[in-house]
Amino acid sequence: MIVETTRFGSISVAEEDIITFSEGMLGFSKIDSYVLVERTDDSLFLWLQAVKKPSVAFPLLEPQILERSYKVELEDEDRKSLKLDTDLKGGKVFCIITIPTDPTKMTANLKAPIVINLKKRIAKQVILHSQDYPIRKSIFSELQQHCATHQRTIFPSSDATSYQAIHISEEMALPKEV
Repeated sequence: MIVETTRFGSISVAEEDIITFSEGMLGFSKIDSYVLVERTDDSLFLWLQAVKKPSVAFPLLEPQILERSYKVELEDEDRKSLKLDTDLKGGKVFCIITIPTDPTKMTANLKAPIVINLKKRIAKQVILHSQDYPIRKSIFSELQQHCATHQRTIFPSSDATSYQAIHISEEMALPKEV
């Protein structure tokens, strides 16, 4: 199927790569279908793009890029609705990034991450009640350090960018070098 977006143009998406948020996301409860999108270059960010709402897309990062010891402990209700074990095996966690006009003021929401059950392709934005993570963590300096270490850039300079849907698979749950 083709998903129309305001940021990325038309993107071809396989039905099996659509992620369902049965409760929607905080502030977006009526939007339940999303797809993960990435630039075809070496960009740091992924995007959570609404399937039926072209203007709704959220930049995402793996939280371990920002805080190596980041750990998600799900409440029983969240774990059950996501159909995940307590160790999150088969799950993937992302934090939502806010990118204002001045990118040096970027923040990450570490308090309410997106958790995806990769096998069932269901997701939920959870609130981590038992962990003391910030809602707005300044991240620009951490991103600069990460990019310098891994020879990447925060914002690739190429204007000729293309985007593609990410194939959802359980292999995504395997830890990457961050």
